[in-house]
Amino acid sequence: MIRVLIADDEPMIRAGVRAVLSTDPGIDVVAEASDGHDAVAQVHRHRPDVAVLDIRMPGTNGIEAAAEIRRTVPGTGIVMLTTFGEDEYILQALGGGAAGFLIKSGEPEELIAGVRAVADGAAYLSPKVAARVVAHLSATGAGALAGRRNAARERVRTLTARERDVLSFLGGGLSNGQIARRLHLVEGTVKAHVSSILARLGVDNRAAAAVVAHEAGVAAPAEVPAER
Repeated sequence: MIRVLIADDEPMIRAGVRAVLSTDPGIDVVAEASDGHDAVAQVHRHRPDVAVLDIRMPGTNGIEAAAEIRRTVPGTGIVMLTTFGEDEYILQALGGGAAGFLIKSGEPEELIAGVRAVADGAAYLSPKVAARVVAHLSATGAGALAGRRNAARERVRTLTARERDVLSFLGGGLSNGQIARRLHLVEGTVKAHVSSILARLGVDNRAAAAVVAHEAGVAAPAEVPAER
């Protein structure tokens, strides 16, 4: 059973997220919070597998809460809920170690897929979020879109063929176990490949590596993780 905390300052959003997650018998919403400060307290109390946090909340926002949760309860994975126009916040959350990013207006199946992926230790980027991040990075002084794509492809070329295979599935939101099954490897080998990929790409976490995969155009299509 995947234990989940939901944090959003809008009661209707919390109710909607709870309703969607409740359709999956393998997910249990154990707590709710209306701001980031309460979210951190509830995580310490309930130790959920995943915390679903709104990026913008009064007082302590989702980004600050995510950083504190990652620092003090590293076993809880973070899924950020965002809306269009919050690209800068997404980048901050990405740098803070959030593993999943979903658009509030996205399909319900994406929410379940994102929570399951992060619970399994994977990174999950909604295709819409990935596209927004890549486009935003291209417009913030880091070079034109073509330039970033070329740079990402050059970084990917430094990987071995097997590491490129792993990166592709990582970009699609698969966990180490799922990647291992796809590539007929043992999970420990995939974990070693992921560590090498992060080092070679110069990124700190799986979500950042997933962004590189999307920039380079090598990410496998996102899908709902079926294995459980």
